[in-house]
Amino acid sequence: MFWREFFELSELPELPEVPKLPNLFIMNQNIFREYDIRGVVGAQLTDETVALLGKAIGTFFQRNGARRIAVGFDARTSSPRFCELLTEGFNACGVTAVLIGRVPTPVLYHTVFTRDVDGGVMITGSHNPPDHNGFKICLGKQTLFGSQIQEIKHIALAGEFSEGAGTIETIEVLSVYENDIVSKIDLGGRKLKAVVDGGNGMGGVTAVPVYERLGIELVKLFTEPDSNFPNHHPDPTVTENLQDCIAAVLDSGADLGIAFDGDGDRIGLIDEHGRIIWGDELMVLLSREILKENAGATIIAEVKCSQNLFDDIAAHGGKPIMWKAGHSIIKAKMKETGAALAGEMSGHIFFADRFYGFDDATYAGARVLEILSKTGQKLSELLSDLPETFSTPELRVECADERKFEVVAQIAEEFSKTNEVITIDGARILFENGWGLVRASNTQAILVLRFEADSAENLAQIRETVESKVTEFIGEF
Repeated sequence: MFWREFFELSELPELPEVPKLPNLFIMNQNIFREYDIRGVVGAQLTDETVALLGKAIGTFFQRNGARRIAVGFDARTSSPRFCELLTEGFNACGVTAVLIGRVPTPVLYHTVFTRDVDGGVMITGSHNPPDHNGFKICLGKQTLFGSQIQEIKHIALAGEFSEGAGTIETIEVLSVYENDIVSKIDLGGRKLKAVVDGGNGMGGVTAVPVYERLGIELVKLFTEPDSNFPNHHPDPTVTENLQDCIAAVLDSGADLGIAFDGDGDRIGLIDEHGRIIWGDELMVLLSREILKENAGATIIAEVKCSQNLFDDIAAHGGKPIMWKAGHSIIKAKMKETGAALAGEMSGHIFFADRFYGFDDATYAGARVLEILSKTGQKLSELLSDLPETFSTPELRVECADERKFEVVAQIAEEFSKTNEVITIDGARILFENGWGLVRASNTQAILVLRFEADSAENLAQIRETVESKVTEFIGEF
């Protein structure tokens, strides 16, 4: 043998101990996003990974003095199993899991605000494809993001977990949630008909009973949860996904249509003519109503929103703030500024006015119904005075997770040579007659683009200018 050619057996050098394989070898670190943990089931989120996450999240809670944690899950096939694994991990760390069952994400948030718990975890793939799942995490009443998500990653990789003997409790929360929402809405005398499109996600679970109790005549579409999403994908930012709702509004003569994403925290809105009211227009409607009774209120909107929104808030006596996208990030900014309302193009709407400050599509829809019930105007008429602009919806361009932030940085550097570029979140490039935005999604391997201008011609020109550079920079690798 090679060793015997140089040493007698008794003279063999002492070899260093082979280190244990760190957890990063069984865990894809791309699951740790800016404001949640999310990945593809079976590839990125295996049973072993979720079991590890249960201990890591449980240890994080223990280190932060959180002992009782509410746990809810959506209708995805993997969610009950992940709930079981998460609960086992919590218990092994000495954390008590308070199980609230299969619920929309806002019901988990509501539980955190109204029950005796120290935080919460929602197991949900949100609006992502059926084979995705993930975890939205609350410490106290605040949703984690950024460095706190990274702290959980570091705990998981280090493999140094708290030890204890937690317990399991089960509580019923849906009826309490529904009663609370109904009590906070004061409808006027006008009777309304609404289409509710649940997209076979979780939104219909709460929207249907709440709106029926409010006396709304409903046309129900796909309100039963089905993790395969057999009718259309539950993402109201995509025009194609709203076609069934639009058709039902026109066929039934409804006053509006309300569509939901997969876990019920995002809303899509259709007016009586079947026109899509995007998140920034919805924010105009809501902010005007809030500013009637809260003069000077701070209102936050993310970087993809129309300039019309920021101008309209100011014109009605409010204080507009442009901020980063992301539900956790928006909620933290609301707490910092004391904002009454915040919103995103994607349909996350956050009410601190008469509510708790988290994003809840059922509640947002109820506030729209309240506004309509107290006016003789149609939904389209309430927004008819907005200056005309020409814009795109959110456009999605595939870009690898490892590349997407670098591409955005290249775009910002390139256009800052000739244009003002706002880099609050991505690159919002200002042109003389409009703007274009390129930002990296925090939940998918895509870039999100949006454009707005004062004419169709200028819109096309701005879009071509920016998209050509995006294509160029993606193609470099």
